[in-house]
Amino acid sequence: MTRQRKKSVRAEFAIMTFAFIFLVILLTGCSNSGRTAESEVIASPSAEPSSETSEKPSAEASATPSPVPTPAEPSVQADIPSLAETFADSFPIGAAIEPFQTEGLKAELLKKHVNLLVAENVMKPDAIQPMEGTFNWTNADRIVAFAKENGMEVRFHTLVWHTQVGAWFFKDAEGKPMADETDAAKREANKRLLLERLDNHVRTIVDKYKDDITSWDVVNEVIEPADPDGMRASDWYKITGTDYIATAFRAAREAGGPDMKLYINDYGTDDPRKRDLLYELVKKLLDEGVPIDGVGHQTHIDIHGPSVANIVASMRKFAELGLDNLVTELDMSIYAWNDRRDYGADIPEDILAKQADRYGELFQAFRDNKDILSGVVFWGIADDHSWLDGFPVKRTNAPLLFDRQYQAKPAFWSVIGSPEKSE
Repeated sequence: MTRQRKKSVRAEFAIMTFAFIFLVILLTGCSNSGRTAESEVIASPSAEPSSETSEKPSAEASATPSPVPTPAEPSVQADIPSLAETFADSFPIGAAIEPFQTEGLKAELLKKHVNLLVAENVMKPDAIQPMEGTFNWTNADRIVAFAKENGMEVRFHTLVWHTQVGAWFFKDAEGKPMADETDAAKREANKRLLLERLDNHVRTIVDKYKDDITSWDVVNEVIEPADPDGMRASDWYKITGTDYIATAFRAAREAGGPDMKLYINDYGTDDPRKRDLLYELVKKLLDEGVPIDGVGHQTHIDIHGPSVANIVASMRKFAELGLDNLVTELDMSIYAWNDRRDYGADIPEDILAKQADRYGELFQAFRDNKDILSGVVFWGIADDHSWLDGFPVKRTNAPLLFDRQYQAKPAFWSVIGSPEKSE
């Protein structure tokens, strides 16, 4: 090989060696760069987007925002609209609660979204006066105090009901059941005794809370179309006829004064037959001078019925009597009444979507009729606590706007979006 050729080979070898070294360095740098980025992601699995760059749902946004992963533990979403603030120009938003819910995360959820409270159970007759002359104020006081501390109003539920009432009310002076008495004179004496007990019950409670509570469910669920005369055949009715209703309203007015708002409350008021029976009763009582200010429509409904038109029609009928209307116990079962299935934890998305659509339609109608509607109260605030988990059968239901982790459901966004749709 010539000297010139040797120089050429050495030059080619040097070039190849340099290229190989450069390639190794380049590949090593890329590999390290990739490992660094991946290690940062692994080191921060719970990292969330900055609040400045991530989109937040709002009243102006679509009624169904992009899905957000459900947290492992309950938490209150601070960056979503408040129900109470959204409907501030229409009517108050309320929720039924138990005393233990005045602390912890549930209390924070309530403080963000409602400005009206009602006791789910602790103001009912047997809770307030379990024995004659023995009044228990502790649990009711706790709810009233929580409402005061957080600028909320309270509704009283309920002074008179056929259930959750002490059996002592309906026993005569000898301890025998009044309803079983057949002697006419003794029946009349029993009637007077029962009405005296009721009068004392109502006056004592109203006098206690008249400075803190202005809205009262005086009597609850007195209509039953299947019973004689369409009146619920309770011991109240068997012993006194409708006199117990008049007595309760008159005692409440006299003890509380003219500014108290007194309601007769019932479920199924959307059903024309039941609505008309209640209407005739209320009209008769008003003609007799009984001080009734409004009708409470419980509104325990489901995703299939009743129609929103029927719900509103009932309110309009009572408004013709000059009465106020309240939605007092709103929830929406994901099951039809005669459906006994149980979805468990895996509720189908189409069911939640149907619930959302129906809630949106309902609240749009409420807003359109705010002139005859002075409040909407949910029977609960989140799906982790609902009477419908045990009625009519034990199963998982999801009737409210927040799920079991206190996260806003599609129904919440549909309700929040309804005011915007009307403009």
